[in-house]
Amino acid sequence: MRKGAMIKVCGITNQEDASAALAGGATAIGFNFYRRSPRYIAPETAAAIVTAPGILRVGVFVNEKRACVEEVARIAGLSAAQLHGDEPPADYPAAVAVWKAARVNAGFRLSDYEPLPADALLLDGPAAELYGGAGKTFDWSILKAPLAARLAQRIILSGGLDASNVARAVALAHPWGVDACSRIESEPGKKDHIKMNEFLQAARAALRI
Repeated sequence: MRKGAMIKVCGITNQEDASAALAGGATAIGFNFYRRSPRYIAPETAAAIVTAPGILRVGVFVNEKRACVEEVARIAGLSAAQLHGDEPPADYPAAVAVWKAARVNAGFRLSDYEPLPADALLLDGPAAELYGGAGKTFDWSILKAPLAARLAQRIILSGGLDASNVARAVALAHPWGVDACSRIESEPGKKDHIKMNEFLQAARAALRI
């Protein structure tokens, strides 16, 4: 699945935003299937959003049962399931790639994720009781450690990224990909196309796409 660097725009809820993201250079779009999220989208609605061949379609889930994730992945045509809950590896879906999300807070230890039982590790900022979309960054310098270097091509940076900071984040962490959502919106679930395009341009330059 990893064929070069990845840039994801998450929280897509409509075709207009998806088309603008892809036109701006996004290589992945994310749909949030967590019902308590203001960016929630029904699987059937996500399925109707058209993307080009080769674009990754990623679903965000929080503590969903394996069978449910696999069914939503089938309906929405997902490339990967991004798991933000407390799912153990034994409950990971088998029919779709898995991106495991982890919050980088005071108790975070990257060593807890080696060996990594998923296709990628998405590192998100602290969000209290929320699951993603809080728009908070974390100290990217923690990813300078030798362990981080070994995992770099499986790490996705998320949390508070926009055009103003994505280049620094990439320079410090050298990740496989980056993921933006709340800081490129005009309101939850609706993208600000100017902010989104500025982020995409900055990310493409930083990742040398």
